[in-house]
Amino acid sequence: CGLLVGPVGILLNNEMDDFATAPGKPNLYGLVQGEANAVGPGKRMLSSMAPTVAWRGDDVLAVGTPGGSYIPTVTEQVLLAVLVDGSPLQAAVDAPRFHHQWLPDEIMAEPAAVAGGVAAELKRRGYALRLVPRLGEVNAVRRHPDGRFEAAADSRGPGAAEVLTPLR
Repeated sequence: CGLLVGPVGILLNNEMDDFATAPGKPNLYGLVQGEANAVGPGKRMLSSMAPTVAWRGDDVLAVGTPGGSYIPTVTEQVLLAVLVDGSPLQAAVDAPRFHHQWLPDEIMAEPAAVAGGVAAELKRRGYALRLVPRLGEVNAVRRHPDGRFEAAADSRGPGAAEVLTPLR
């Protein structure tokens, strides 16, 4: 992040980086953008920021991660693991990840995501595969229908999560 603006408390970040500074060339995340996302007056940049809150009744889950173009993929993988597969929150946050963004036409994966012959099979089927040390750095919190809270910080980063019980 970056800078706090005086007494108003507005936090400035590097969101201007989401404009295409060189249309047609990949950015830091390998995302190739066109003229439509070039810097210009009155424009809003394409952004992958996706802080997410999902709920059903009294079951509420909040998930967020940095990571540029990886954000939607990483967020979806955590949501699916928890809400569809029933994984505990910390296990879902720590699970190995993969990502594909069309351009470049390659699968980016953490080594554990393509273990056990998966990498060889993907290559055999003609997929370009690039191993990366990590994708995203998720933090999440869940309120279960019975009122219990569960929090998780990604082991890929320096974060920490703890549920505190208020004194009555």
